[in-house]
Amino acid sequence: MSSRHEEKAARRAEREAQEAEAAKAAGRTKRMQMALGAFLVIAILGGSAAALLSGGGSGGGSGKVQKGAVDKKAAIPAVQETDLTKAAALAKCTLSNPKIEGSTHVTGTVVYHTNPPSSGNHNQTPAEDGIYAPGNEPAKENFVHSLEHGRIEIEYAKGSTPTLVNQMETVGSEELNGSAAYHVLVFENNTNMPYQVAAVAWGHILGCKTMNPRVFDAIRAFRKTYTDKAPELIP
Repeated sequence: MSSRHEEKAARRAEREAQEAEAAKAAGRTKRMQMALGAFLVIAILGGSAAALLSGGGSGGGSGKVQKGAVDKKAAIPAVQETDLTKAAALAKCTLSNPKIEGSTHVTGTVVYHTNPPSSGNHNQTPAEDGIYAPGNEPAKENFVHSLEHGRIEIEYAKGSTPTLVNQMETVGSEELNGSAAYHVLVFENNTNMPYQVAAVAWGHILGCKTMNPRVFDAIRAFRKTYTDKAPELIP
């Protein structure tokens, strides 16, 4: 009797041990499935967020700066006038200081009330400093954010000659605060501005309807006056 009783007890213990092991295996499998599911959700959400943050409403091309463009040099006049008001008058350019339109981060397209835009709500990703190839400029919602960071933007009208483009890239690449192309973006305008050339800071516009040799001094003086003079100073 005791032998049969011990045999049944042994079989029952073995069965219970097998069931316990099976339950543990099932638990491990379920946890792995849950972890994988969570990983996939995070990956999908992360991809969506990246796409959202990289978008800027309207713009052309990929909005990527040209590598090595700062080293390009074109023949431009030497400095003659350093006072901004005088330089702008000699260049027959207009200076304006439009009121600030806002500074909220948004995800969609924004309608700006100055042309080119000089302030307002914007995409939370600022456009990168540097020189952009014609037709590959950043979206306006991104470059307005750059203005809020104290950047100066030199813009030329769509369809400008290669000579003018090279000259704008050259004047934008000049040294300021000890660095070439310091806190500047140079690109083709994508808002159909009424100027041949413009320089823009947060809340300030230098607009030049025609190009002439005096424009270079006006742009230089504008950069010196307004670089790093915006609400958010970002290195």
